[in-house]
Amino acid sequence: MPLNRRDFVTRSAATAAGAALVGGASVAAASPAAAAQDAADAHCAPGGKETFTVLGTTDLHGRVLNWDYFTDAEYDDKAHNDVGLAKISTLVKQIRSEKGRHRTLLIDAGDIIQGTQLTYYYARVEPITAAKRPPRHPMAEAMNAIGYDAAALGNHEFNYGIPTVRAFEEQLDFPLLGANALHAKTEKPAFPPYVIKELRLGHGRPLRVGILGLTNPGIAIWDKANVAGQMVFPGIVEMAKKYVPRMRAAGADVVIVSAHSGIDEATTYGDQLPWPEDASGEMAETVPGIDAVLVGHTHKEVAQRLIVNKETGRTVVLSEPLCWAQRLSAFDFEVEFAHGAWKVTAVSSRVLNTNTVPEDPAIVKLIGAQHKKVVAYVNQVIGTCKSALSIAEAPYKDVPIIDLIGRVQADTVRAGLASTQYASLPVLAQAAPFNRTAVIPAGDVRLRDAAGLYIYENTLEARILTGAQIKDYLEFSAKYFAQLAPGDPVNLDTLTNQQATPDYNFDSVFGVSYDIDIAQPVGSRIVNLSYQGAAVDPAAQFVLAVNNYRANGGGNFPHVAAAASVWSSSDEIRNTMIAWVKAKGVIDPADFGAVTWRLVRAGVPLF
Repeated sequence: MPLNRRDFVTRSAATAAGAALVGGASVAAASPAAAAQDAADAHCAPGGKETFTVLGTTDLHGRVLNWDYFTDAEYDDKAHNDVGLAKISTLVKQIRSEKGRHRTLLIDAGDIIQGTQLTYYYARVEPITAAKRPPRHPMAEAMNAIGYDAAALGNHEFNYGIPTVRAFEEQLDFPLLGANALHAKTEKPAFPPYVIKELRLGHGRPLRVGILGLTNPGIAIWDKANVAGQMVFPGIVEMAKKYVPRMRAAGADVVIVSAHSGIDEATTYGDQLPWPEDASGEMAETVPGIDAVLVGHTHKEVAQRLIVNKETGRTVVLSEPLCWAQRLSAFDFEVEFAHGAWKVTAVSSRVLNTNTVPEDPAIVKLIGAQHKKVVAYVNQVIGTCKSALSIAEAPYKDVPIIDLIGRVQADTVRAGLASTQYASLPVLAQAAPFNRTAVIPAGDVRLRDAAGLYIYENTLEARILTGAQIKDYLEFSAKYFAQLAPGDPVNLDTLTNQQATPDYNFDSVFGVSYDIDIAQPVGSRIVNLSYQGAAVDPAAQFVLAVNNYRANGGGNFPHVAAAASVWSSSDEIRNTMIAWVKAKGVIDPADFGAVTWRLVRAGVPLF
């Protein structure tokens, strides 16, 4: 297929990978080092087995350094994990030294440019889309320096709009792949579908490794405002079936899929799309010709999953490294050159832990100035708070810090509707515990405190729901809790079912009062639902302030995606919160922090 403006010409062919094919077209010549390797290969006997390793990251979410911009401190968790590409760089250098640079490839499975204040700053504050002298993106700088060979698009790449994705793509020294990211009007690829890299292993002709990039169809829902009418995202399995044979026909001896899609998780958008969200397992099982899959999206650690392809009987190896550069997957291949062709004889995978190595000082130095600029930005004081607010108990108690989100959203929507026909309707607001470590301190409140409470780039919308629909919405949310009979001991570790319902899909609704009776089965838990002291009329109309992820169907909550939209904002909710705090000057929990929902068993409060 002919190269177009968006096809990629690698500028790192001299890294011993030799020629690369993008979408089937040759785009780089062999380097002098590769030519020297050819000369050495001429003295090698035909046949014999060789090895190479494909390294993979996923869901980096803006982590370059081992730093938490929300706490303004070195990152740490209970397991003492470390994060960041500076750590990945050290591991990659070790593997390349051990295996030989010409026997390694490095790829990523998406969600690169969203997730920290570092990447937010270069999307919104000093954007890489600026017309004059745009800054370099810190993720592009770090990944180029480390020497990535390819990356797949993630769904969060589109949070800032297509122009930001394109600007990021332009700064990369490697292709950003998306076989199922298509132009809406033509349904032709908007990004290179795949790349073929050549490795010179010392026997016969170079080994051709095909890397196919696939992203998540849910982008069409989650970032509808940014992509509708511009791009479409068909199914992962369907597009793999289309492109894997093309890659083989183009000469790929080995096919690796970098898929921003989990192995077998449940969908979060129900029946709104005909394709599953987490289809890597199905793809491995049903699409012949795939040797390995770098899995992403679900933020889990899967060192190795083996799936037998139904058509060929061959085993496909899948691996997902833990998000935020906490782990590095390594696919170790054994191949054999015989009868003029390469054949895969063995594949296995493992994960390497970044907390076992120091940061690469070269990467630390590379983005040092950008890091310092963002640290100053997040530490600006935006107001004060009368008492400390913590989110720690939010998964099982109504806490003021979540009510603050609801209050800000309700106030904003109420002001937006003030001069409309909906001004007289009561305004409610949904909120969820996004970040279990969020704290707003007593005294000075800094920008990073508000940013740490609302970590996603969601925007705010308003939908009309009835009282009955609000109750359905809450019933759906209440599946977050395990069923617990009266008198049974309470174990906070098992009280919530985070595997089935992650924290970000546990919504409370600000503005109404209710009990959640966890002694009852899912669907029959919401009791005593009231508004301003009176039982909620099932037929009454309410305005629900809701984030765009939820409004577009994210989480598959009932009614809201189909409900009438009466107001929306293009500004991130995080920024709305920051502006609200600046305008108020002082956060007083007494203004919004009443307990309006609680867990009960047969009417008896759990706490």
